[in-house]
Amino acid sequence: MFTNDRRQEERTGRYGTSRLQYLQEVVTQFQSTTSEESKEKIVANLANFAYDPYNYTYLRQLNVVELFLDCITEPNEKLVEFGVGGICNCSPDPANAAIVTQSGGIPLVIQCLSSPVRNTVNYAIGSLYYLCNTSNKEEIMKPEVVDIMKRYAAAEGASVSFSNLAKAFLDKHVSENEL
Repeated sequence: MFTNDRRQEERTGRYGTSRLQYLQEVVTQFQSTTSEESKEKIVANLANFAYDPYNYTYLRQLNVVELFLDCITEPNEKLVEFGVGGICNCSPDPANAAIVTQSGGIPLVIQCLSSPVRNTVNYAIGSLYYLCNTSNKEEIMKPEVVDIMKRYAAAEGASVSFSNLAKAFLDKHVSENEL
């Protein structure tokens, strides 16, 4: 459920921890832990907060979008999965999408299309769906990316979610004569 100020106050009470303060504490935990398992849980938690537009401003203030991008570069597949999941969840917001683009995140997301982890691939397709616009279309719509999307779109038997997401991507970003 999406949050608003009134709902947030009802949930935390007048003297509860503010959302910004809570998210700051979570980010600090991520930065201070050395446990891979703890990092995975923290990034998964942050990715869950990233779907709610109420949190977008806080996530930008705390550089969480950049944290998600950093996770995509890690050798730990869970961090990659949750990092690209966070990117997917917050990319419908143009300001967050701009951060991903300006921080060099598009090649990182494209790289996730070939992950052996199904969720990572789903999140990557969803991220590219939201990230692709007139200013970066050339970077995203390379022939190899379009080819991968076409193959996923045709792979209904292997994965309905890959197929549906890839079809939505192609419908939105590729003209009929390019297919």
